[in-house]
Amino acid sequence: MTELFFYLVSDFGVFVIGITTFLSCLALPIPSSFVMLAGGAFVASGDLALAEVLAAAYGGALVGDQTGYRAGRWGGARFQTALDRQPARAAILDRARAMVARWGGIGVFFSTWLVAPLGPWVNVIAGATGMGPWRFTLWDAAGEAVWVALYVGLGFAFAANIELIAGLLGNAAGALSGLVVTLGLGALLWRARRS
Repeated sequence: MTELFFYLVSDFGVFVIGITTFLSCLALPIPSSFVMLAGGAFVASGDLALAEVLAAAYGGALVGDQTGYRAGRWGGARFQTALDRQPARAAILDRARAMVARWGGIGVFFSTWLVAPLGPWVNVIAGATGMGPWRFTLWDAAGEAVWVALYVGLGFAFAANIELIAGLLGNAAGALSGLVVTLGLGALLWRARRS
């Protein structure tokens, strides 16, 4: 699948990068991190312009996050009720609720890049729980800047070994996300037990 997205970036450039980051922020299973790595590699080879790759990835991510946030603001209760009926979705939604309740804006910041699989759900919960739009946007913009700069920069720096880097980052991100979520839930349980 990574080869397909690599060729899509080579053929359609920044359009694919922007659309991919947008859709991944809506919880669609699209390898947006790999697409940004590929974009960075094409910048290194001179086939794409750095400013355009960064703008497309960052713009797509911000619009995707804002879409999720607005969905939470406008239809949060109905949306949450529908998702809570699905056991797999209910579990991830519970983790997102815990992250927003515990960390607020900092949780939004970390959900964009450190625990990215929770990101789309944190966006919805932030909107549904009434986090202010400016607070959400500031934390989200800062986190997305880290995410985009990290992956495009790594793609640029390791252009010759792009598939190896993508595999390593995918494994590390999954392990780190699991660790952070486990520690966060453990802290919540410990706090609840002490109360």
